[in-house]
Amino acid sequence: MKIREAAAMLGAELLQEQFEDTELSGAYTSDLLSDVMANARDGGALVTIQAHKNTVAVATLVNISLIILCNNRPIQDDMLEAAKDEGIAVIRTKENQFTVSGRLYAALKD
Repeated sequence: MKIREAAAMLGAELLQEQFEDTELSGAYTSDLLSDVMANARDGGALVTIQAHKNTVAVATLVNISLIILCNNRPIQDDMLEAAKDEGIAVIRTKENQFTVSGRLYAALKD
C-alpha cells in the first residue's frame, strides 16, 4: 500500500504533500520517540500523537516515510516545514492510535 492509499483508507487529512508516494513496509505505534528510534522499521509509518519537530527528526533517523497524527492533534508549523524539508508525509486523523494501528495492520499484513 502506498502512502496516499493509506491516507485515503484512513480518511485522514494530508497535511504535508511534498513526498515520494512509496510503498509502506509496515507501521509502528509509539509516543516515546526513543522507542521509535529503537524499534521502528525502515520505510514504514509512525502512528503517534507527538505533533512536533522532534518527531520528524526521529522519523528521519529511522527512515520513516509517513507520520500519522491521531486524535486530531494540533500541529506546529515548524513540524510541517521540517517534514517538507525531509520529504516525509504527514497526515492527521480523528481516530485514536488503537483504531489506526488495527486498520493499518489489516491492510498491510498480506
